[in-house]
Amino acid sequence: MSVYDRLKSLSIELPPVAVPAAAYVPFVRSGNLVFLSGHIAKRDGKPWVGQLGRDTDTAIGKQAARAVAIDLLGTLQAAVGDLDRVERIVKVMSLVNSTPDFTEQHLVTNGCSELLAEVFGDKGAHARSAFGVAQIPLGACVEIELIAQIR
Repeated sequence: MSVYDRLKSLSIELPPVAVPAAAYVPFVRSGNLVFLSGHIAKRDGKPWVGQLGRDTDTAIGKQAARAVAIDLLGTLQAAVGDLDRVERIVKVMSLVNSTPDFTEQHLVTNGCSELLAEVFGDKGAHARSAFGVAQIPLGACVEIELIAQIR
């Protein structure tokens, strides 16, 4: 089954690449690696604002991380032209806007990781880091960046 068949079965339509909000580019290719800049969680086209452990819980944070994964896939498609060219999702780094006592950043990030596995199968298994941070641009609850290997 192609990546696009899996996306269709999940009722996912990929968004266009978002215009960067600062002095950076959405992605950089180097050899057979594509580095995607951090994408913040959005809901209804606006930053998905919240702080885990204060006004947002793990389940909602996981939904936000899944939404970020969909945006990342849209950018990855723009970077490589065809998601079926992805050989592997190499690494995901997740920043979770959280209170000092919130310790479930890894569970929030599963929203992204699980979707990547659904879409890419074994090629979606990746190395990962998940950090709690004091704040994310625009007050977003989650920001995630991704590295992929392409053929």
